[in-house]
Amino acid sequence: MGKPTGFLEYEREVSVELPPKQRIKNFEEFHLPLPLEKQREQGARCMACGVPFCQAGMMIGGMASGCPLNNLVPEWNDLVYLGNWEEAYKRLAKTHCFPEFTSRVCPALCEAACTCNLNGDPVSSKENERAIIENAYATGLVKPCPPEVRTGKKVAVVGSGPSGMAAAMQLNKRGHRVKVYERNDRIGGLLRYGIPNMKLDKKVIDRRRAVMEAEGIEFVTNANVGENVSARELMENYDAVVLACGASNPRDISVPGRDAKGIYFAVDFLKATTKSLLDSNFEDQNYIPAKGKHVIVIGGGDTGNDCVGTAIRLGAASVTQLEMMPKAPDTRAENNPWPQWPRVCKTDYGQQEAIALWGHDPRIYTTTVTEFIKNKKGEVCQAKLVKLQSQKDEKTGRMMMVPVEGTEQVVKADLVLIAAGFLGSQKYVTDAFKVAINARTNVDTAPGKYATSVPKVFTAGDMHRGQSLVVWAIREGREAARAVDEYLMGYTNL
Repeated sequence: MGKPTGFLEYEREVSVELPPKQRIKNFEEFHLPLPLEKQREQGARCMACGVPFCQAGMMIGGMASGCPLNNLVPEWNDLVYLGNWEEAYKRLAKTHCFPEFTSRVCPALCEAACTCNLNGDPVSSKENERAIIENAYATGLVKPCPPEVRTGKKVAVVGSGPSGMAAAMQLNKRGHRVKVYERNDRIGGLLRYGIPNMKLDKKVIDRRRAVMEAEGIEFVTNANVGENVSARELMENYDAVVLACGASNPRDISVPGRDAKGIYFAVDFLKATTKSLLDSNFEDQNYIPAKGKHVIVIGGGDTGNDCVGTAIRLGAASVTQLEMMPKAPDTRAENNPWPQWPRVCKTDYGQQEAIALWGHDPRIYTTTVTEFIKNKKGEVCQAKLVKLQSQKDEKTGRMMMVPVEGTEQVVKADLVLIAAGFLGSQKYVTDAFKVAINARTNVDTAPGKYATSVPKVFTAGDMHRGQSLVVWAIREGREAARAVDEYLMGYTNL
């Protein structure tokens, strides 16, 4: 611990965000990082606690507390303070494959569990992490390191999202030959097409891909395993297969008028926008237009917020975001103490931008849609909403959100985006490999394991655990790689 009194001497300081009305003019990242000298002061705020919950990654109160990757947070915070950026990168790389991704999109479980967060502001570990990895790229520390010895084993990874990429990196490091199959035209999975460019510039993915290819990993795009690439081919030609295809079945809403034109799943809206941006900077017009439209976003999570921010950048006339649950408290409740994950209301970038444009938060809580109304062309033009209240179900004893009579209202709706989460893995993939699935339609494994019901087939990421965070996907990929390596070699040193 280089600065024992650092947390007393320095206030928390984070990157500067461009003002909402300025940043909505484009799809570029809008955080301006601190100078490295300023970032060193933030590293000095780390207390090097006797029990560093920031790196625990354990379940407390039913939710994760601390980093699921068990990053050595106090160690590299101290090295940031000392200005030893090379050693800081080495310590970070011991546990983490892709800090450049999580330092942009992770909700920072490490900071929520920081001891400084108990009676003050947490250490800005997420931005310290970003400073470490970006400095490492800038100074040539991130460079291809192909394995010196190859094992002669071949592994196919199906899916190039964060879990698939992490599994590929670790298995290649061990000396296995790895080929990654991606059904889209570009690698990255949800990093590419599920997260908007202003949160994660896609050049960041391409930069990492170049390093991985130089290390010997092969990527094959437009390869939809289970359709234009057969599962049998992979089973015959590889010593092991890792299924990392994500949780790709969006949850639908079944109400009258659902068949109206102008209603889309959020993932389709976000993908079309990013693809058109990357292909032609929107000149091809191959995206779902929002300009001048009254947009309804159904769902209050990160994806819903991304839809709000994207619709605003595409010129929406208004955006309304519906959340079934009540508004979370602004500060921790007594039954939600540190170091539990704080169940508090978060106003994210998309909501900030809506407030700046229209003067109010776009979110309407305890509300859902009961019907979509079409015009003569079959297009959605209005939505019927109703308020909800929590009520105990007499049969099951569970608390349910039920409609409140007399609270119905009709609002304008020219474009509806359903961001209600995902239901699990896609059937055509699981059928192709004949792997067992569980009640949630995720690929089934023994608890804490990654081997499927089919010999030499493994799974990782959202396809295994259900919809989750990028940091959990990376952990799953690393853990699955360990399981594959042990299966292939009889032991593992990953």
